[in-house]
Amino acid sequence: MKEQSKQGFSKKTLATAVAAVSAGTLLSMPQVSLAQEAALEEVIVTATRRAQSVQDIPYNISAVAGDDLEASQVTDSAEMMRSIAGLTVVDRGYRNSGTVNGVVIRGMNIDTGANGDVPLSAIGTVATYIDDTPLYANFVLKDIERVEVLRGPQGTLYGSGSLAGTVRYIMNKPQMGEFAAKVGTSFSQTEGSDGYNLNSDVMVNLPLGDRVAFRANIGKIDNDGIVDYANVYALDASGAPVAAGGDIANGGPVFRSVEDADTVDITYSRASILFEPTDNASIQLSYQQQEDDIGGRRQVTRGSNWVSGTEQAYDDYENGAVILEPSEREVDLTSLEVEVDMGFATLTSSTADYSHSGTGISDNSGFYATMDWFEGLYYGTPRPVARAERFYEDSALVQEIRLVSNATDAKIDWILGFYYMDQDSKAGQNSTMPGWADWTAAAPTPWDLATSLMDTLSGWAADVQDQDFYFRRNQNFVDKAVFGEATINFTDTLRLTLGMRSFENELVNESQLSLPIWPFLGNGDASFETKESDTLFKGNLSWDISDSLMSYATVSEGYRRGGANAVPTIGFYAEDPGYLRYDSDSVVNYEFGLKGSTDAFRYTVSAFYTDWKDPQLNAATPNWGFFAAMNGDSARVQGIEFELDGYLSDSLHYNLGYTFVDGELTADFVTPTGVTIAEEGERLPSTAENTFSVAMDYTTAFSDGIDWVSRINGYYQSDSENAIGSGLTAAEVDAFQLWGVNTSLVAEKWVASLFVKNLFNEDGVTGLITERHMGTDPSENFLGNASKDYISLPRTIGLSGSYSF
Repeated sequence: MKEQSKQGFSKKTLATAVAAVSAGTLLSMPQVSLAQEAALEEVIVTATRRAQSVQDIPYNISAVAGDDLEASQVTDSAEMMRSIAGLTVVDRGYRNSGTVNGVVIRGMNIDTGANGDVPLSAIGTVATYIDDTPLYANFVLKDIERVEVLRGPQGTLYGSGSLAGTVRYIMNKPQMGEFAAKVGTSFSQTEGSDGYNLNSDVMVNLPLGDRVAFRANIGKIDNDGIVDYANVYALDASGAPVAAGGDIANGGPVFRSVEDADTVDITYSRASILFEPTDNASIQLSYQQQEDDIGGRRQVTRGSNWVSGTEQAYDDYENGAVILEPSEREVDLTSLEVEVDMGFATLTSSTADYSHSGTGISDNSGFYATMDWFEGLYYGTPRPVARAERFYEDSALVQEIRLVSNATDAKIDWILGFYYMDQDSKAGQNSTMPGWADWTAAAPTPWDLATSLMDTLSGWAADVQDQDFYFRRNQNFVDKAVFGEATINFTDTLRLTLGMRSFENELVNESQLSLPIWPFLGNGDASFETKESDTLFKGNLSWDISDSLMSYATVSEGYRRGGANAVPTIGFYAEDPGYLRYDSDSVVNYEFGLKGSTDAFRYTVSAFYTDWKDPQLNAATPNWGFFAAMNGDSARVQGIEFELDGYLSDSLHYNLGYTFVDGELTADFVTPTGVTIAEEGERLPSTAENTFSVAMDYTTAFSDGIDWVSRINGYYQSDSENAIGSGLTAAEVDAFQLWGVNTSLVAEKWVASLFVKNLFNEDGVTGLITERHMGTDPSENFLGNASKDYISLPRTIGLSGSYSF
C-alpha cells in the first residue's frame, strides 16, 4: 500500500526547505548591497535563419536560455514548456517521452491524450529540431544554449510537420581559445518513492590550437521509481502466470506487488569539434546519443481493484496492470555543419544522419477484458493476460543548404534554401497471452469434457500458441523542397516579408499482419504509395511605431504530409478501402501582434485565428483495430497570447505568460465508413482554454562576490478534454496548477541550490486511459485494472551543486 507521504524528506524538512526558499525570495537583507544595476538582457535567436533579437522578429517567438534551465533544475522538455505561453504538453513521463510528440501549440491538436505507446501514423502538428535536424527524440536538456519556440505554421522555412509551430533546441558550440570544465550533480527525493534521484553530468571545452576547439558533455540520470505495480502476476520461468495451487486448468493467478517500479536510468553524451580554417569559414562535426532504460509507467490507476474479491480503490501512486511495463530506447545523431561568409551572403550546409529505436512492453489485458475477448475469443482462461511487445525504428539522412544575405542596409534582405530528407521508419507489435496454450492443453472443452480445449481447437485447424497478433509496418519517406524569403525594407520602419516553400514528397508504406493462432486466415499484407507536391506562402507586414514599439500582421500557410495506412481491403482482415490512405491537412494562420519595451520591461501581445482543413486524427479501424489515421473536415483555433518580462527593482525580476485558446471542430468529424464520431462545435482535446505561467527571482549580492538568488515559478492550466466525441477515451481532464521554488548561492566558480518541484503535490493530469477503454472486468476473470492517469512529477525536494574550472 502506497501512502501519501513516505519517509525520506519529512514534513519538518519540507517546511524548513520551503521557509528557506520563501525567505530568500521575499526578504531583503540590509547588511548587503547590490553589485550592479539590473538590466534586461537582449535575447538573440536564429529562428529566421539569421541572428536577430527576439524583439526585432515580427511574429510571436519565445526563447529560453540554457543557463535559466540549469538554474531552475529543468532537464525535461515537458517541464520547460510549461514556462512558455501558448504551449501545453501531454506529459507521459520518461517511459513514453520519445515515442509520441505530446507538444501542443495554440491548441492545434485532435488526437486523444490516451496515445503514447505506439508511433502514430500521422506525425505531430509541432516540428522539433535539434539544431538544424528535424527529429523528435526528447533529449535530456543539458549543455544547451537555448530553446526557441516559433508559434504558428513555419512552412516557408521549416519542414512539412510545422503545422502549429516549431521548437528548436540549440546546443552549445565549442569555444575557441578558452578552456572550461564543469561538474554538477543533483540529489533529490520524490513523493511516493522509497528511494532517491541522482543526476550527474560533466562538461569540458578544450581549445586545440588557435583554429580548433572540442567540447563534450556526458551525464546520467538514475531515479528510483514512484509508482507501485500493486497486483502484477507472479510468473514462472517461461513468463506465464503462475497458477494458484498448481492447478493449470482452473487455478487463478498469484498476485504480488512491485514497489517503485517506474525506475529511470538514462545515459547521455554529446561531443563536438569546431574548425575555423579562416576568419570567414567554420566546420563543426557533432555526435549526440542517449539511452533510456525505464522500469514502468509514471501513471496511476484511479479505478476499481477486485484482486481481494471485493471492490476496492487503488491507493495513491498505484498502477493496476498485471504485468510490468518496462521500455528502452536509443537515439544517435551525427551532424556536420559548414558555414562560409562569402561577403554578400553566408552559405550554410547542414548534413545530419540519425537513428532512433525503442521497445516497450504494454499490458493490454484491460482492453481485451472490456472488449470481452478473454471469454468470447479465448474461452475464459482463469489467468487472463494480454502482453503487447511494441517496437519502433526511425532513421534518416537530412541535408539543408541555404544562402542568407549579409547586407545590413539593403533595400531587400533575402534567404534561399534547399532541403532534402530520406527517412526510413518501422513499427511493429507482437501480442501474446503467456500461458494460454498450456492452459488449453490442461482445460477440457466446455461442451466436450473428455477432450482438451487444445485438441478441439487443433481440430479446427488452429495453431494453438501464445501469440495471437503480429503486426509490422515499414515506411520510406522522401521530402524535397526549395524555400525562400525576401524582406522589402520600404523605410527604416516599414517592412514587407514574402515567403515561399515549394516541395514534393513520396511515401511508400508496406504492412503485414496476422493472427498466428488461426493461420488458415492468411496474412493481411498491404502496400501503398503516395506522392504530393504543393507550394506554401507567407506574407508579413511590420511597422515600427516608435523606437520601442513594433506592430506586425502575418498570414501564413502550414502543411502536414498525408500518408498510407496500408490496411488490407480484401480477405478475412478486410477494412473499408476508405482507410487505405489519409490526406495531408493544412492551415491558414492570421496573426496580429505588438512588441514593445521600456528600460524596465518588454512585452509581446498577439491575437491569432487559424483555419484548419482536413485535420488528421490518429485512431484505429473499426473491424480489426489496425493503427490508422483519418481526416476530418475542418476545425478552427483562435486566441490571444501575452508575455511580459521585466524588473520590479534592481533585484527582483519577473516573467509572466498568459494564453487564451478557443479550439473547436467547425464540421462533424465523419469516419471513412460514414460514422460521426464528433460533432461540429466540440472542443479540441488536450487544449486548455486558459494557461498562465509566472516566474520571479530575487537576487541579493554579497560583498565577497557571492549572490543569493531565489526563485518561484507557477503554472496553471484550465480543464480540457481527453478526446473528441463520446467514445471509450472521452473524459474531462481537470484543471491544475504546479508551483516550484528554489534558492541558490552563486559564486564565480560554484553554485549550490535547494529546490522543491510541485510544491503542493498536485496530480497535474494531462491525459488518461479510461476504465471504459481499459478497465477491469471480474466476469472475464480479469481482476486488475489497466486504466491510468498521466500525472505530473509529484513533489520533489532536492539539493544540487556544480563547480566550474
